[in-house]
Amino acid sequence: MLKALLKLLRIYPLYEKWLWHQVKGKPIPQHIGVILDGNRRWAQNRLYKPWLGHFYGADKAEELLDWCLKLGVKTLTLYAFSTENFERPPNEVEAIFKVIEEKLLKLTDDPRIYRHKVKVKLLGRRDLLPPNLRRLFEEVERKTENFDQHFLNIAVAYGGRAEIADAVKRIAEAVARGEIAPEEVDEELIERHLYTAHLPNPHPDLIIRTSGEERLSGFLLWQSAYSELCFLDVYWPEFRKIDLLRAIRVYQSRQRRFGR
Repeated sequence: MLKALLKLLRIYPLYEKWLWHQVKGKPIPQHIGVILDGNRRWAQNRLYKPWLGHFYGADKAEELLDWCLKLGVKTLTLYAFSTENFERPPNEVEAIFKVIEEKLLKLTDDPRIYRHKVKVKLLGRRDLLPPNLRRLFEEVERKTENFDQHFLNIAVAYGGRAEIADAVKRIAEAVARGEIAPEEVDEELIERHLYTAHLPNPHPDLIIRTSGEERLSGFLLWQSAYSELCFLDVYWPEFRKIDLLRAIRVYQSRQRRFGR
C-alpha cells in the first residue's frame, strides 16, 4: 500500500501539469461559483465532529482562491452557508460561524487580497448574522471597497429566492416613493438590485458543486441562467487543483450556444 501511495504522489504533479497544458491557451471562465458541499459527510466518514469538516473546508477555500488567482479567474463566488442551514443544530451553526470568523480575520490582512486588488463582498441577509460576524464582513468590505481587479464573494445566510425577494421588495419600495415607474421595471433593473450588482460580470461562467449532489440548492438562481454546471463526486475538503482544472476543461469542451 505504501508503494502504491508513493507512486500516486509521483504521478499527481505530472497529471496536474498535463491538465494545465490542456486548459491553457483556451478561454478560462472569468466567474466561477462553487457550492462547498460535503464538509459534514467528509467529517463523519472519518469519525470527526461535524465542525471539523467545515474547518478543513475553509482551508480548502483558501487554496481555491490561490489557484483561481494564478489561473486568471476574475471573480470567485463561494456558497458557504444558506438560509436553510440555520435549521442545523445550534452548536453546529455556532461552530461554522466561528470558522468563518477566523477566516475573515485572516482575510482582512491577507497579502494576496491587497496584491491582487481583490474586492471582498458578503452575499446574503446580513441581519441574520451574529453582530461580530457582521462587523467583520463590514470591515473587510470597507478595506477592499476600492479594489476592482478581482472579486471574492462569500455567500453566507444566502438563498437565491431570498435574494430575488429582497430585490423585488427594494424595487417595490422605490415605486411606492415615486422614484421608479412600474413600466421601468425590467430585467436590467432587477439585476441592479441583486446582491451581485457590484460585479462587472454577475453571471457565473461555471458553477461547480462537490459531494456528488446534482442541484443548485438555490445558489445564484437568477444569475446562473446560462452557467455551465459541473458536479463532482468528491467532498469539498478533498477538492484538489486537478478537480478545478478538470472542471475548467469540461467548461471549455462545451459549446456556448447562448449570449452569456
